[in-house]
Amino acid sequence: MADAAETGSDGPSTFERVTSTVPDPAEPSLDAGGHHDHDDHQHGAGRFAWGPGVIAAPFLIAVLLRNRFEIFQNDDLRLWSTLFVSICLQALPFLALGVAISGAIAAFVSPDFVRRIVPKRQVLAVPAAGVAGLALPGCECGSVPIAGRLISHGTPPAAALTFLLAAPAINPVVLVATAVAFPNDRMIVLARFLASFFVAIAVGSWWARRNDVKMFEKLTSADHTHNRPKWREFIDVASRDFVHAGGYLVVGAFAAASLQLIVPRSALNAIADNELLSILLLAGLAVLLSICSEADAFVAVGLPQFSLTSRLVFLVVGPVIDIKLVAMHAGVFGRRFALIFAPVTLGVAILVAVVVGQVLL
Repeated sequence: MADAAETGSDGPSTFERVTSTVPDPAEPSLDAGGHHDHDDHQHGAGRFAWGPGVIAAPFLIAVLLRNRFEIFQNDDLRLWSTLFVSICLQALPFLALGVAISGAIAAFVSPDFVRRIVPKRQVLAVPAAGVAGLALPGCECGSVPIAGRLISHGTPPAAALTFLLAAPAINPVVLVATAVAFPNDRMIVLARFLASFFVAIAVGSWWARRNDVKMFEKLTSADHTHNRPKWREFIDVASRDFVHAGGYLVVGAFAAASLQLIVPRSALNAIADNELLSILLLAGLAVLLSICSEADAFVAVGLPQFSLTSRLVFLVVGPVIDIKLVAMHAGVFGRRFALIFAPVTLGVAILVAVVVGQVLL
């Protein structure tokens, strides 16, 4: 991602510079001479993009063509496939819109823009970064390398981490998707916005008090020239994110539908009737399933046995901490950071979601 600045007379413009020390799936790698390795970029992007996406497309096609397969003539499997397909098809338009916006931000919006609008004083920087997350939406995968570049460009770490948590959780695409998924429970949209925003502010404020700048010393800015056209950057990031996030959507839809079919209804009802157990279960599912924030509401609505508060926990926890995010935190900021940041964020997200849910839902 390029920096928005003026062009110098004896070198490439800073508008074309990016930070090479922060791992970013959208950025090509450099060889020893500081040049892009095109082949490594292509293969590296493929390694990041696939994963659950390898089986997502053929599996979804098989279910869509379920009437041609004898195995789906069973009544239970027909019910399962109907729920699975409905979750996927409802979520896909919002997922596509979300990754398109994410790709546009990666290609056309510089982290330097966020750095300039965020105040230097941490007491003001944290809430300002939270609001910037609302104005600059993106998926949680993309927000991690962006936060790393923000820190390397001089943004206070607490503000960058607040942006990291807010951007995928409170952006307009996520809120509209939640409203569509829960047409009869619109208060959950307000509850999700408030809970996610409070989580971002609370964790950002906690990190500001901790003030551990040494943990980010490796995020120093080192510039290299980036010559890819903006439209190419947009297509690469959006298509890769769509395949990657779409795979996790299929996994989430599979899990939600399977819970209704495999787990006995009496067992699900027993867990759902126990508020503490249902909160812990859905928080755990959010961490394990790693569903994109633009699609997770459609998975949550497929679990009608559970209370709105426990499903709010699912919606608040998923965008701020899950398995893939922990791995990305470790890769960008270091393992020590991930070991500290993950449990604190998880605990704060559960606590805030429960409190907001009890008040509003």
